[in-house]
Amino acid sequence: CIIPSMRKRNLTILMIGIPLVCLLCALIYFLPPVNDRLAWRVDELRTRVKYALNPPEESLFIPGGEPQKNPGVTVITMTPTTADTEAPTITPSPVGPTDTPTPTFTPTLTPTPLPESVYLQGVNYEDQHNRWNYCGPANLSMAMTYWGWDGNRDIVGESVKPNDKDKNVMPYEMQDFVSEQGNNLEAVVRIGGDIDLIKHKVAKGYPVMAEKVYYEIDYTGTLGWLGHYQFINGYDETKQVFIVQDTYVRPGIDTEISYEKFIEGWRSFNYLFMVVFPAEQAEEVYALLGPYADEEWANRRALEMAEAETQTLSGIDLFFAYFNIGTSHVNLGEYADATYSYDYAFETVYPSLPADGMRPYRVMWYQTWPYWAYFYSGRYQDVIDLANWTLIDTISEPVIEESFYWRGLAREALGDIQGATDDMRQSVNLNPNFIPGWEQLNRLTGGG
Repeated sequence: CIIPSMRKRNLTILMIGIPLVCLLCALIYFLPPVNDRLAWRVDELRTRVKYALNPPEESLFIPGGEPQKNPGVTVITMTPTTADTEAPTITPSPVGPTDTPTPTFTPTLTPTPLPESVYLQGVNYEDQHNRWNYCGPANLSMAMTYWGWDGNRDIVGESVKPNDKDKNVMPYEMQDFVSEQGNNLEAVVRIGGDIDLIKHKVAKGYPVMAEKVYYEIDYTGTLGWLGHYQFINGYDETKQVFIVQDTYVRPGIDTEISYEKFIEGWRSFNYLFMVVFPAEQAEEVYALLGPYADEEWANRRALEMAEAETQTLSGIDLFFAYFNIGTSHVNLGEYADATYSYDYAFETVYPSLPADGMRPYRVMWYQTWPYWAYFYSGRYQDVIDLANWTLIDTISEPVIEESFYWRGLAREALGDIQGATDDMRQSVNLNPNFIPGWEQLNRLTGGG
């Protein structure tokens, strides 16, 4: 009688104790100090499982290529106004680009040779570790604190990356953050940069932030294409290297990267760069930019660079050469031309790449320009299909607000108002600071 009774008591203890232990572990897990340390590991495990079952490298987006008729729906959309913004403005239809005047300054570049080496001191180094995808906030914080801003990566992140799982911070979001701080700092973003331009800016006392890429073995165990920002505050001509404050590598302070390696990664983002500077030095900054002060010139320059690269490159570099042609056309408001390049990149070049890590399936996490091209060309189903590919096939959890946004616009254009509303609501749930999503949601629901 004693033994069965003990077994019964032990079984009761187990039945009560195991749920209590699980509950206690869950409560501990959600404590902020513990969650900060463990949440990314849980997400990594979930990602490994999903990617093992459905390898993202094996999925493809094949454009349909056919425009669809809009069934009498008037869509209010974001309109690109500059080369350096992806979603800053909501303007009513008709759909198309608008011309926004930008400051013009007389270039004062001189042919005098630059120093053989330059190192700008006074950078307050910050890394991105113990945070999710925090290279954007960490790099922007370094760019701003260099000019006396009293903040850090977490202050930036609270504004531009309120959702920890957000995969990327767009350049326009960081540019907006700089202008909204009220601390007399501004930021300029351009595409089509080159090595000499960066050296010239650094030599004149202005660090440069570039959007580029890493090729490395990622947490899925395969060679992967990963977007990354990098802060440049020096160079050495004798070594042919930039000196960067890398937020990802350990140790990341004063990391040297060769010009050749830098260009290899920079190409993936159409040679985009950002310069933060005090407002009172705006005239000097734009003058030092030379012809890059003119956004249209910079866009044309990027287009010419990409077109030339299609003649010499192969593999993943060829994919991005065609992708960059499309991006440059979008920035110029030439949407039909952009679709031809994106179609070739996705339909012809991408499938030819080996599905062992060299397919950049994360590309739409960072660059949304194909949505612009397909939407403004009336190819709404391609917008939807591309968003689905991005949100379902390439990611462990659909957390990209821009893809929901564009899918919502395309659904509305095809008459699916409820689907559009659901997508806009999801975009702002993911990022409560995503103003374009809020404006569209308020329009669709009447503010309710």
